[in-house]
Amino acid sequence: MTSTTDLLDELLAELRHPQVRDLAWTLLSPPLLARTDRPQRHPLAASRWLAQPQHLADWLRQQDRAPEALVNQLQAAPQQRLGRYYERLWQFALEQAPDLRLLGANLAVRDDGHTLGELDLLLQDDDGLHHLELAIKLYLGPARQGPHEWLGPGAEDRLSNKLRHLYEHQLPLSSSEQGRAVVRTLSPEPVQSALWLGGYLFYPWPGECDEPDGANPEHLRGSWLHRRNWPLYRAQGSGRWQPLPRTEWLAPARKEAADCWSESAFDAWLETLAEDAFPQLLVRLEERAGVWHEAERLFLVGDEWPRVHNGYNR
Repeated sequence: MTSTTDLLDELLAELRHPQVRDLAWTLLSPPLLARTDRPQRHPLAASRWLAQPQHLADWLRQQDRAPEALVNQLQAAPQQRLGRYYERLWQFALEQAPDLRLLGANLAVRDDGHTLGELDLLLQDDDGLHHLELAIKLYLGPARQGPHEWLGPGAEDRLSNKLRHLYEHQLPLSSSEQGRAVVRTLSPEPVQSALWLGGYLFYPWPGECDEPDGANPEHLRGSWLHRRNWPLYRAQGSGRWQPLPRTEWLAPARKEAADCWSESAFDAWLETLAEDAFPQLLVRLEERAGVWHEAERLFLVGDEWPRVHNGYNR
């Protein structure tokens, strides 16, 4: 049987539309963690799309041929935040997935007019009623000097804090008095809470660091390095480099030749980049049959990162 990882690689070599590629990545990429202190559950766990993933692959190919419905749904509520975009991709798929019903998304839980939080997803399948919390995260691992924590690019987000917030606030929300009141408007069944955490982990270069506790052996990964180490790192490989905007941080990049930066264009961009600029996600592209595909990704950070990094616009 084809694994979901192998299937995703197969699809990403074939799919062309950017949002459909992100959709495939969202549904099939591995979670960051294999062990969590609270249940982790794939939103499609009880759907034949996961049990027989070729059915899902056929549906994704259909979306690639006719992406209008996906594009229209995403444009109906455009979001600058990567997390909201990730949630919207899940919502589009779950509305059409077999063997389950999406009962609600982004359900506000309030207490006397005060918002306590949101339930990301409420869905029903053969295993019961589920409250699921979704997260898409990119974390940079600890270097020899600096905080011994996995940090978001802006250095204010920490994997440990995110997990604590999930465990202590977001997941228990549906079991609170106010949360149960929201759930009862959609289903009388008892609700089960679980999380799904996708994304990438970036390891320091040069050097190494341990994986975070509970890391999935198949997690997606890249590198990060300080600006001073960039010339040496770049000299090690071939291909072309270019930055990715935040809206393109999900699926591996695929660029037509006209959209692929030249070496001189990249050098000119880097020369104008402030030394203390917000960390930049770069991809190295290699050409195959006239199309440029992502071969690796890394975060390029300022030489004072993470000490000098708070309050930047992202």
